[in-house]
Amino acid sequence: MNLDHVFVCGHPALDFAATLRARRSIRFEMFVTPERLNAWYLESGLVDTITAGGEDDLREATTVREAVYRLVQDRRLGEEFDAEALAALNAAARRTPVKPQLTQTGRRTEATPGQALATVARQAVELLSGPDVPLMKECGNPECTRVYIDRSRGMRRQWCGMESCGNKIKAAAYRARKKSAPAAAAR
Repeated sequence: MNLDHVFVCGHPALDFAATLRARRSIRFEMFVTPERLNAWYLESGLVDTITAGGEDDLREATTVREAVYRLVQDRRLGEEFDAEALAALNAAARRTPVKPQLTQTGRRTEATPGQALATVARQAVELLSGPDVPLMKECGNPECTRVYIDRSRGMRRQWCGMESCGNKIKAAAYRARKKSAPAAAAR
């Protein structure tokens, strides 16, 4: 798998939770170093610049990420929130968030990894207590464990993203139909 961060879930907290890919099989970790974590914060547009982080920032971020994932699953499945996950998310959300500043050239957001994480945690609180809860769906690719916001007409979206999962599933189905078509025609 590549190490490019992907933002297909329709909400930053869901994209953050999706940085551990293929949870039910190979479990591919995107946050392998503090630098990869900071790259996510930058690429997500959450911050413009971020101070260097350390192993503690990475550990805390993965703890909060796993809490977000658990709480999203709990909410999606209509279950009680896991108490430990709830405590981890709320503790992070209580911390000082990113503070955007106005400059002569526009908005500028500088942050520490802790401030960026607090902001993601607050976004997760807003998501899990807001109107988009009924729109959360898990990707239809059995290998993928991303949860996304389905804003499609009729809520018919099946995959987190066409490029990441939809095309793979459609191509595999096409190949399977092609493979069985000659056998059926020969009868």
